[in-house]
Amino acid sequence: MTLPIDPSELSESDIGEKRATLHMDHDEAIEHVREVFTDAGFGVATEFSPSEMLNEKIGADRDPYYVLGACNPNMADRALDASDLKMGGLFPCNVVVWEEEPGVQTVYHVSIMRVGRLVGMAPDDDTMADIIADTGELVDEAFSNLDAAE
Repeated sequence: MTLPIDPSELSESDIGEKRATLHMDHDEAIEHVREVFTDAGFGVATEFSPSEMLNEKIGADRDPYYVLGACNPNMADRALDASDLKMGGLFPCNVVVWEEEPGVQTVYHVSIMRVGRLVGMAPDDDTMADIIADTGELVDEAFSNLDAAE
């Protein structure tokens, strides 16, 4: 299969990649990320620990890894309208927290709105550009506040 885009040519900004390091316990980091994203206008629609599931189910011996499925209802509604409902296949916007080492956590996020547009699930038009800009501002706000508890 040939990919419609060359992943090696994509930059972090093309996919809205954000990364931060928190110097705190893993559980404390999860709570902090949840609070910061909630304050920025996101709700946490779902959350789970892939590491706990994989360690339990297949003995994977993974370090702590947690997914917060964040969603801003207004942005989600706009994205569904703009994409003929296709963007729902990427919902929610995941924010991942993984432990690099005890006391050091990485927070990671990519923009599903940007990814959706890149792979053709959402149109490359002004409406989608506005949604991408608006969600980007919310994510930027959240990431700018992540270090508040350090």
